[in-house]
Amino acid sequence: MKNWIPKAISYLDKSLGKVPSELNEIDWKETLSPKNDKLCQHISAFANMPGGGFLVFGINNKTASIIGIKRNEADNIVERLASLCRDGVDPLVKIDHSIETFRGEELLFVYITESAVKPVHLSGKTIEDSFIRSGGTTRKASRADVGALMLNSKAPTWEELHASKLLNEVEVITLLEYDKILELLGKPIPSDIKEILKWLEDEKMLVNVDGKGYYITNFGAIAAAKDLNKFDGLARKVVRLIKYEGKNKAGASKEYPGRKGYAVGFESLIVFIQGLLQDSEVIKNALRVDTSIYPEQALRELISNILIHQDFTIRGSGPMIEIFDDRIVFSNPGKLLPSKKIDRLIRTTPESRNEILASAFRRYNICEERGSGFEKAVIAIELFGLPPLKFEELENSFKVTMYAPKKYADMTNDERIEACYQHSIIEYFGNGGFNNASLRKRFGMHDKQASQISLLIKEAIESGKVKPKDADNVSKKFSLYVPYWA
Repeated sequence: MKNWIPKAISYLDKSLGKVPSELNEIDWKETLSPKNDKLCQHISAFANMPGGGFLVFGINNKTASIIGIKRNEADNIVERLASLCRDGVDPLVKIDHSIETFRGEELLFVYITESAVKPVHLSGKTIEDSFIRSGGTTRKASRADVGALMLNSKAPTWEELHASKLLNEVEVITLLEYDKILELLGKPIPSDIKEILKWLEDEKMLVNVDGKGYYITNFGAIAAAKDLNKFDGLARKVVRLIKYEGKNKAGASKEYPGRKGYAVGFESLIVFIQGLLQDSEVIKNALRVDTSIYPEQALRELISNILIHQDFTIRGSGPMIEIFDDRIVFSNPGKLLPSKKIDRLIRTTPESRNEILASAFRRYNICEERGSGFEKAVIAIELFGLPPLKFEELENSFKVTMYAPKKYADMTNDERIEACYQHSIIEYFGNGGFNNASLRKRFGMHDKQASQISLLIKEAIESGKVKPKDADNVSKKFSLYVPYWA
């Protein structure tokens, strides 16, 4: 039994009591009215009501006696109502239905679900042509009613919008690599196609349209598509990977265009990039071992960041990874959210344009917990002795650059100060602050170079990046330093 059936039966039982009465939540009829405009008004009213409402067929309108309904007639009613929910009201309204035995007779129950986007109004007309339930009847919404509905409306996110035309079961299964998502979640693959489709609905990858077919959502496509090029509007959202010969774009280059959805293609993307990167030979136990000069942890976090936080509403551009001899540049369309500052991206309160995608990446174990991505990347970069991350906000995009290892003597003064600042954030949340010794360790320097680090700390303080934790402490030997905002 569907989970809404007991509620519908309870409302019907109450409505058909000793003295039959009309309720806002339910309307019963003998059969379907031939007047489409009236039906659309009922659909609008129930879709605008908290929790939605129910239509029941097989009850005499005048006597309130239960006469039942035939299966073929029920099928015709559902067919027509589904069509009106798609074409007669705006936005589209979802319905569900079931034939249930009530007091010895079969009745058709139709559940009109509450619309997240309100007001639901008649198609081709304005929002003033909206309807509500009041006193057990359907009436036109007043301006005050329309305003109240708008206050309780939830605008659909980009991830919830449709990426495909209406598809059948086989087409859905053909387009989505659902088995890979189940593998990421550690779940077995259901043997029944209906179970698979229901799970995809629950995962917000599909929208079921009254048993007539399915829409794949933007989230479903961008996360699990076997080939994003098969979805209109998403082909330019594939990950572009470009490998340049040299340290600038003047040299030869080769592009490796992606195809798969972000979640199902993430691991293979990481492996492919690692294969392209310049390796350094390390002598270990008398054997040569090829070790990437870039930490995998940082690669994972920076790539997942450009995928999750991009602005999908910017057409014609997508996430890009550019590999040079001395650096990797990760960029995505869209500026930082207004609440974000470019020097406060490490260990800040998490916020995402695409919360469904961000949440999924965490559940799929692709990226770290909320708010820890850049922090994990910086920790990995420090362990590998790399220069600091460089964050840049451009006119309509955001860019992060990760540089190949560089000795302290070869870093610019700005790079040293930025490395000091990023180190201060990591140490502030880990140990309450950093000191000369921890910063020397970060740069791979020995004790005899303590004076150089002291000078750097002094310059970082003067630049406004860090400050002493205790302003009254006169002993430099035991001083701790924290970020300027601490």
